[in-house]
Amino acid sequence: MQPDTELINSNRKKKIEQIVRKYADMIFRIAYHNLGNFADAEDILQEVSVAIVTCNAPLDEEEYLRFWLCRVTINKCRNFRKISLLHSTEELTEDIPAAEKVTAGVLEELQKLPQSYRNVLYLYYYEGFSIEEIGKILRKSSNTIGSQLRRGREKLKKILIDGGYDEYV
Repeated sequence: MQPDTELINSNRKKKIEQIVRKYADMIFRIAYHNLGNFADAEDILQEVSVAIVTCNAPLDEEEYLRFWLCRVTINKCRNFRKISLLHSTEELTEDIPAAEKVTAGVLEELQKLPQSYRNVLYLYYYEGFSIEEIGKILRKSSNTIGSQLRRGREKLKKILIDGGYDEYV
């Protein structure tokens, strides 16, 4: 007797909905951190949600799924930036309530770092991943991630001091 395909599809649909609900904030934060725009981050969240359905995401392996989602999100952000370089657009301004001064300042200054340091620092401090986990996500060795984390901290510290945030360093 074969399992009922409708039941399997229904279970998969429920599982995907649970995953999207559980990880939507993380995906959005990573996308916003990479792109710096709410609307673009929302677009990336939608693209990643579609990828969960169409790309045979590892739904039953919780730890691997989290890494997979981060990797897919970062890749979609890279692709988005490449495409937006080809198309010149003018950004709309929005009245958005400011985040706490220190957090907003640090995140703003973090955007001045090269992409490799920015992602490592963000994933480590804001998403709580370990060096080993970041290595898996970015497909780099733990030693490389550790070096990028150290160098990124040094560069961020210099940027923060130059930007007048020296009391927080």
